[in-house]
Amino acid sequence: MKYNILIVDDEAAQRDTLAGFLRKKGYEISTAMNGLAAIKITENNPVDMILTDLRMPDLDGLGVLKRVKEINPDIDVVVMTAYGSIEAATEAMKQGAVDFVAKPIDLTQLELVMRKALERKQLIAENRRLKELAGERLNLGGIIASSSAMDEALSIASRVARSKATILIAGESGTGKELVAKAIHHASDRSEDPFVPVNMAALSDHLVESELFGHEKGAFTGADKFRKGRFESASGGTLFIDEVGDVPLNTQVKLLRVLQEQTIERVGSSQSLSIDVRVIAATNRHLEEMVKQGSFREDFYYRLNVVKIVLPPLRKRKTDIPLLVDYFLQRFSEQYEKNIHGVSREAMDLLMKYTFPGNVRELENIVERAVLLSRDDVLASHDLPPTVHGESPQKAFTEPTNGSFQERVEAFEQALIRDALQAANGVQTRAAEILGMTERHLRYKLKKYGK
Repeated sequence: MKYNILIVDDEAAQRDTLAGFLRKKGYEISTAMNGLAAIKITENNPVDMILTDLRMPDLDGLGVLKRVKEINPDIDVVVMTAYGSIEAATEAMKQGAVDFVAKPIDLTQLELVMRKALERKQLIAENRRLKELAGERLNLGGIIASSSAMDEALSIASRVARSKATILIAGESGTGKELVAKAIHHASDRSEDPFVPVNMAALSDHLVESELFGHEKGAFTGADKFRKGRFESASGGTLFIDEVGDVPLNTQVKLLRVLQEQTIERVGSSQSLSIDVRVIAATNRHLEEMVKQGSFREDFYYRLNVVKIVLPPLRKRKTDIPLLVDYFLQRFSEQYEKNIHGVSREAMDLLMKYTFPGNVRELENIVERAVLLSRDDVLASHDLPPTVHGESPQKAFTEPTNGSFQERVEAFEQALIRDALQAANGVQTRAAEILGMTERHLRYKLKKYGK
């Protein structure tokens, strides 16, 4: 395997000496004369390791290290420093550099440092693969994670699982809020009883209360028979209220009373029914801002927010991407009966650099699409969708040069919706999450444009 090494140094003679030596050792070499140029190369090309000088104008070695780890935390960084800057090199190690070498560079020592770091990279990849094969993924109820960014969220989830406390899970669409809610339920004393989800964004306002509390026969037009609501269906277990920010204000008042008194009234009935239900709510909206704007009741918010779990977006937990890719790859390869056993370095590099606006759910869709399209036993970069290659919907869409402002805006909006539906394989719920809107809003747009 030929490793891609990027040498960053503002001294041309140093760059040329190192490049010549490492090329003879079989490495693929690229060079940059300063930190800013190095970042551009890293953003646009696969890089396994960076050798960077610490003292450089504009962006120094520590700045390069920080930016590189944001782009792709799997890239190893070795810093090169003068003898008088060992303290700075030690600081670089604290910030994530794998090692440092002192100037003037001892080429034999440099090769040993690089070989050690690259062998460590191989061992980490192999260990991850063996854990996948053995089914020993680090997970909580199916949640695949090894990043520090998820530690706090999963720690809180595990500590409150056996309590009766109401929980609010916050996070962007696609971060796995329902998965965490299920994990909490299965780790609780209620695990033998039902876990009942309800998505408020998918319900029209006039059906919300009937869906939650049930209704009596004849309670309203179309209520031709008695129906139990989600609270009764979740008796003894957990009710998961997804997109709680979409609950109408008048229903928020009734839900607040349910949480306080543990009783409900079916629509069309004045009889109170006692319930034993643990409520977990989730939202991708800023409820605190909604409270300030008057679109969400303050008392209801604080009653929900007894324990809050914030799930980080995938772009903030990039070290989890290889684990998730391996998991989805295995799952979809089995599902579609394809013999795909890995991902090329170029493809993984693109995935590590991508920002995933649709988070884990978008990654799942990307891997599923790639598995379906792949003709080889390894997923390649050409199996990934254009967005991962940096082609945004704006680039893929040619804006009309004529028409009114409103017509041009609507044409652009249609292009965004079309691309989201394509990325979601036509599933409207997933497309809405990628676009950052509710499914109800997406359906309205589709109807508006006659789709």
